[in-house]
Order: sequence, then structure tokens, then C-alpha cells
Amino acid sequence: METSSTAYDWDLVVVGASFAGAACALAAVQYGLRVCVLERKADPGARLHTTGIIVKEAIEQTWLGRAPGELLQRVERVRLYAPSLRSVLLAAPGYYFMTTDTPNLLRWLAAELRANGVDLRLQQSFTQARRDGDGWQVEGAGRTRYLIGADGATSRVAQRTGLGRVQDNLYGVEQEFAGVQLAEVGALHCFASKRFAPGYIGWAAQNPTGVQVGLALRHDAAHARQPDLDGFLQHVRDVVGLPAAAVPTATRAGLVPCGLPDGPITAPGVILTGDAAGIVSPLSAGGIHSSWRHGWAIGDAAGRHLRGNGPPAEAVARKAAPTFRRKRLLRWAMDHLQMDWPVNLALHSSAMRRVAEQVYFHRRGMRVGA
Repeated sequence: METSSTAYDWDLVVVGASFAGAACALAAVQYGLRVCVLERKADPGARLHTTGIIVKEAIEQTWLGRAPGELLQRVERVRLYAPSLRSVLLAAPGYYFMTTDTPNLLRWLAAELRANGVDLRLQQSFTQARRDGDGWQVEGAGRTRYLIGADGATSRVAQRTGLGRVQDNLYGVEQEFAGVQLAEVGALHCFASKRFAPGYIGWAAQNPTGVQVGLALRHDAAHARQPDLDGFLQHVRDVVGLPAAAVPTATRAGLVPCGLPDGPITAPGVILTGDAAGIVSPLSAGGIHSSWRHGWAIGDAAGRHLRGNGPPAEAVARKAAPTFRRKRLLRWAMDHLQMDWPVNLALHSSAMRRVAEQVYFHRRGMRVGA
């Protein structure tokens, strides 16, 4: 039986305090494990790369359901716009999303980590690690049985330990407009447009503190292109009812994986999760729920294994990583076949509804309105 040993300073060192890393740490401490989380930012809510939009399952099935109500806003519909700006309103019975006050949601998560006994070390970057017996010696943190890389699409843990790295990404930028209200607050507004968002979409949504408007496109490292968010805002401002006088109060930007790593996500004693492991829908780029589930599965497996009641966490991590096979086919189509005119023509067709169902409602069945 393998147990936590005093030969280690930690049972887990988790790099990254966002959703996947927090889930892993919180699951592990339920078994009494010693967990250290390294977070390079001084403020967990600063310089974000996520829209913070959470699906129903994450609220109803995970720790995120404990978040204070003032950090969440329920959105029950999707208004999908063709490039012509004609739209259709979509909904699934009983389904909803939550937009969030994302900076404060991540600050709340940091407080949850500390309240549950996790040693959260803000403003401490992961720099290097070397294999040490069954575990890892982490520079600045000590010896750990497990090293968990939850440090994003350009994971330094993956680089330093020789694990796979995500090569296929979207690049997104989003602006916040504090204190502003959309004309239709109960919908997630999604815009198909090859002009503004090749390989992805644009969006606008009401959140607890105002409005968030964003744009993402397929990232090509050799021919990097900045999203034309100013042009997109001009294009959609009147349609969503964003006041002409509204000015952005915050901007977030970064890479979002839309493919799997080019190598393994585990090696003995080291595991990748979240964006670092490509645990993101290749089509919708939604990753909070799947990353939380994967991170939690790793922390739970580490606890069981170190207490002698389960298989190695590395095996669980590999098995729990979603493959998104169907969505990868749609990702290929989005990359190679995206055109504006068919979307303009087919907006209200059954074929378009089926695609939208796959993207937004996971095939739960939709109601469609004008």
C-alpha cells in the first residue's frame, strides 16, 4: 500500500489556481493530503484568459455551485446571428448557462482553497522541476509525490517535464463594459462571421457587473492575426443594444486550446490538466466544466491511490481526458469549410439547428423562436 510519506514535503504541488488546478487541489485535500498550489499572479482575478461562462452541469454537479449568488447571472437562451445579422433564438428545456463576475469568482476560489487547508502561494511562478525517485523536486516548493500542471495552453510544466504541448489554438480577446445593460439580457448572443471570427465566433453577454463582448479566431503562429474587436463592436453594437457611449473598463486576451497535446499528458508522478492537457471543446472552446471534472478526477485519484484504495492517478487522468471526437469533426469543418453565405441562407434550417444543438446544448433538444 502506498501512503503519503514524510519523505515528501507535499503530496501534490499544483501549478495554476484557475478552475482545473483548484478542482484538483480541493479534491485532494478531502483525503487529508498536503497540497501546495503555485500561482504566478499576485491577484488570482487579474489578467484573465477566460470568458467565465459556466454551463449548467458545472453549477449543479461541482463545487462551483457553492459560489455566492452575486457572482453569477443565469442565461437561458442563445441568440445565434448569421453574418447578415439575422438571428434565431435557441433554448433547451431546463438548460441554462451562468455568466460570472469572473475576477471575483476566481478570488472566491482562492479563498476556498485556503479555507480547506491548501497552501496557496500567490506570486510564485513554477520555474523548474526534476525527477526525484517516485516524485519530483520542484524548485522553490520542495519534494512532491505528484506534480500537476494546470498552467494553461503554454504550460511550463509540460515544457520542463517533456510532456505533450498543445499546438492548435484559438486566440481570443474580450472587453468588459461595467454597469452597462444589453437590450436582451437573458440571452448569450453568438455571431457567426468568417470576416471577424474565422474558425470561431463573436459573442456578447450580460454578466453580474455589466456586459462582456468578445471575439476569437483560429490562431496561426506563423501568420498571427489580431482579432478586429473594434470593427466587430461597430458591426454588432446596435443589434445587441450596446450604448454608443459605452467604453471598455477591462480587457482580457489569450490562447484557447482547440486541439490535443502533441504528446502524453502524464509521466510517472506528473500530470497535465485543464488547458495544458487540451481539456477544452475543440468547437465551442468551452473548458470550465470539462477542466473542473478532469482536475477533480486527478485529485480524487491521487487521494485514493496514496491511501491505498485506487489505481495510480496517472492512469485515471489518461482515462478521464475527453476526446471530443464528434466535435473534432466539426472543428475540421469550421477550419476548412466556413463560409458566410451558407449560414445566411440556412439560419432557420433543421441542419443548422442540429449543429447549434451540438455546440450549445450537447444534443438535449431545442426550442427555436424568432
